[in-house]
Amino acid sequence: MSKITEYERNHAKKYEKQCNDRRRNEENMVAEREEVQLTEEREDVQYNKQRKRNEMEIVFDAVSCNESFARVAVAAFITHLNPTLEELADIKTAVSEAVTNAIIHGYEEKEGTVVMQCCLSGSTVHITVKDSGKGIADIERAKEPFFTTRPELERSGMGFSFMEAFMDEVEVWSKVGEGTVIKMKKNLVRES
Repeated sequence: MSKITEYERNHAKKYEKQCNDRRRNEENMVAEREEVQLTEEREDVQYNKQRKRNEMEIVFDAVSCNESFARVAVAAFITHLNPTLEELADIKTAVSEAVTNAIIHGYEEKEGTVVMQCCLSGSTVHITVKDSGKGIADIERAKEPFFTTRPELERSGMGFSFMEAFMDEVEVWSKVGEGTVIKMKKNLVRES
């Protein structure tokens, strides 16, 4: 009888230890969540104290692998605004299309550089993509769905349509022989 009692006592101690370990883990997880929340709140306060405007500019070679770099850079830049997944996907798609247009159509996959500028003004994201490529002769025609100057590359001709669908505003400036500038704007919905 004393063996069963000792076994039960040992089992109870092990169970108590497991419960205490679980409780400590849960407390640590809660503390970590609270710390992350405090850090985010501090970043928001600091951002609002410093200024409501934040800017960046990235210059990169006009090579297709840099299209994904541009997408990720913009996503990282706006992350502290806590965009929705849909907003983030919209912005990344529009950036991808603008950068791809510069590389494929502006430089025709030849050497060149793309300049991408981002500006946050409150909860509004402004993105500019510039190239010094061949330019667009007829912007309105280039904006037509399915129009492409590079059919041999099996391009869909939907770049400008996607940019206009996913962003709140899209402006295009271009001059033959000088290049193209695409300015896009997206207002992010902020929860109070």
